[in-house]
Amino acid sequence: MGRNKKYGNIILKPEDREQLEKLAKSQTAEYRKVQRAKILLMSADGMPNSEIASSIGVHRNTVATFVTKYIAAGLDYAMNDLARTGKPGSISDEEKVWITNIACTKPKDNGLSEELWTYRSLRKYIQTHCGDAGYQGLSKISHNTVRMILEGNEIKPNKMTYYLERKDPDFESKMQDVLVVYKQVSLCFDGNGNLTIPMDEPKKVTVSYDEKPGIQALKNIAPDLPPTPEHGMVARDYEYKRLGTLSLLAGMDLLTGEIVPLVSSTHKSSDFIVFLRKLDEKYPAQDTIRLVLDNHSAHTSKETQKYLAARQGRFEFVFTPKHGSWLNLIESFFGKMAKQFLKGIRVESREELEERIYQYIAEINEEPVVYHWTYKMDEISI
Repeated sequence: MGRNKKYGNIILKPEDREQLEKLAKSQTAEYRKVQRAKILLMSADGMPNSEIASSIGVHRNTVATFVTKYIAAGLDYAMNDLARTGKPGSISDEEKVWITNIACTKPKDNGLSEELWTYRSLRKYIQTHCGDAGYQGLSKISHNTVRMILEGNEIKPNKMTYYLERKDPDFESKMQDVLVVYKQVSLCFDGNGNLTIPMDEPKKVTVSYDEKPGIQALKNIAPDLPPTPEHGMVARDYEYKRLGTLSLLAGMDLLTGEIVPLVSSTHKSSDFIVFLRKLDEKYPAQDTIRLVLDNHSAHTSKETQKYLAARQGRFEFVFTPKHGSWLNLIESFFGKMAKQFLKGIRVESREELEERIYQYIAEINEEPVVYHWTYKMDEISI
């Protein structure tokens, strides 16, 4: 049994602590019981009632009530409410369905300004409109009751998750085209990952291409402070100055892993054509340069088409489907670059940012990594 300590803390029995810890982590238990479990655990860990109340979001007297109940009669008494005298309140299944249906609409569709419901705003709407719907008994419903009804149906109207709607009617066929390219590339390697084709003979070079726009050039207002024995991390002032942005146009040679970069202040058709010229100069004239790329307007513009017409047979474009950027292997490199290089970077000028981007890619190209696509490769036959 628990006993009083400073701040009214309790001492939990080992079996009680084990049960409370499981309950506090539960995603399906009643909200009030999860709340009480957290209160008792925090109290047992020595936290003052006022801090527990602030952390849980209740009044400190509520905390004191459940601590006192545990001390007086144990866990069951603290976790469960005694039966009340009089006729208990009840909510019918029909009323629960009405509440759930409202929660599945948007507040703006009900004349409100919010984008998502909160349990309190939903309760207020229910109390206001329950009479017109014939459910006058809901006029005094609490937001916790609303929460429990919805959680029982796994409805969380205050939460949002994201999905991607496929708007390209040719998604599957375009994905198939890209995967065929990756299959063809894979056949250029043996089981140990070594190239099996002669690189000095005419061949088809495959380049995975995309742009990474909006790379911010940020300048520190105060210098970074190095780690010390007292403070083991780099210290940085919160303030910084924006110096503008740069775009990286980059291609990954899928045979060698080499990254071909072009840093620009924009990523228009003219920039894309400069990149194509860079590829044209890089590879032997007898090679065909095949690009896997997305449907950005710069890739299909009149200006780009005019350039390609002047280099007839030199380039082939294989387009990923709309919203299919994950099919482009260069995105793996961009993710690596964001984590290894761009995270937290500070520069004195945009020119310094450009120089360091080129330096980073040059360092990568000293030991290039060949990326191999594996998704659905067993299903592709050529």
